[in-house]
Amino acid sequence: MSPVRGGEQPPSVRRLPIDMDYVQDVLVHLLRTPSPTGRTDEVVQYVGELLLELGMDVSVTRRGLLNATLSGRRTRPDRAVVVHADTIGCMVTRLKDNGRLEVTQLGTHSARFAEGCNVTIFADGDTTHTGTVLPLKSSGHQYGDEVDTQGVGWPLVEVRVDEPVCDVAGLESLGLQVGDFVALDASPTVTSAGYVKSRHLDDKAGIAAALGAFKSLLDAQVTPLVSAHLLVTIAEEVGHGATHGLDTDVAEMLAVDNAVVAPGQQSREECVNIAMLDSTGPFDYHFSRRLIALCDEHGVPHRRDTFRYYRSDAASAVEAGLEMRTALVGFGVDSSHGHERTHLDGIRSVAELLSLYLQTDLTFPDWDTTERGPLGEFPSRSVQPTPLEDRRRVTDRPDDDAQP
Repeated sequence: MSPVRGGEQPPSVRRLPIDMDYVQDVLVHLLRTPSPTGRTDEVVQYVGELLLELGMDVSVTRRGLLNATLSGRRTRPDRAVVVHADTIGCMVTRLKDNGRLEVTQLGTHSARFAEGCNVTIFADGDTTHTGTVLPLKSSGHQYGDEVDTQGVGWPLVEVRVDEPVCDVAGLESLGLQVGDFVALDASPTVTSAGYVKSRHLDDKAGIAAALGAFKSLLDAQVTPLVSAHLLVTIAEEVGHGATHGLDTDVAEMLAVDNAVVAPGQQSREECVNIAMLDSTGPFDYHFSRRLIALCDEHGVPHRRDTFRYYRSDAASAVEAGLEMRTALVGFGVDSSHGHERTHLDGIRSVAELLSLYLQTDLTFPDWDTTERGPLGEFPSRSVQPTPLEDRRRVTDRPDDDAQP
């Protein structure tokens, strides 16, 4: 076995069947459960109940992160797969004199793609209202060409509430206030060709794929070599998802999130995509190539890609000081944080790679046992040979034509 692929791979590692009926049902339910970042308790409860039904041990942090454990033959050190349950959304910033709501973004997304979106507004308590995000000039019959020339941005949109209100007092009578959460309705559709069209595929398709992968091991009664956590975070969209919820025994973390399908990118909707770099820098050299090797060996369709304007839970974990290897795999999403689309084949491929990965040993099972060790045991040159660069200037080299 190549040292790059790391730990001992037992003969029983195999491509397990993924229950795609289960994955699709879970995905659609997740998409229909609003969870804008900052208001995620309901979706955490749902995912937690699914994990309990699978027979996994589940704990919840003070802030609401889920940590489920699939016990292996070795419990320390272990590994983690991380997904996030929060999505982009909006928050009310002002009750307007015309009976509409001014909102700001939760997470990073353009008002261009929010225009025309139906929304659910969460007042304090159990009260909800529906509405629609509209540009300030939304009627062609009234504004003519100005509809096409107005700018794009959050100050240039408002939420029309589906109630007979026309002023601030009317909004207040509904219980609406500054700080209320506004969820963009997902409106999921699964086409006959296998495409999934919906808002918030990021990262609910990742949760569904991860659940499908863990379920594949449990259904096949496979006990992994190494214990594995499934960490479900709740604040990835605002940059601090996997900052806590794991202990120092976790040697490697595999983040699952969307992969960017766009001109100039290599990712596709129908396969698993392995990120080599995001906006925070390269992912772990050995870990990423080990995942690629698993795809090659077991026939999982995959592509490599780099993401320049993107970060994931893996970045949050490293920045929080967790000493672990990190990698990122993704299901391809066209029009991410906009009118999103992916394919069931890509979600299946993500689940298949996760299932294979969960059956293997750590990347370096001996070296990764502790956070640090002696230099003599560092697996460096055997797996990442780097010949010395010839640093001599051209003018310093011997002149073959020089006269004796």
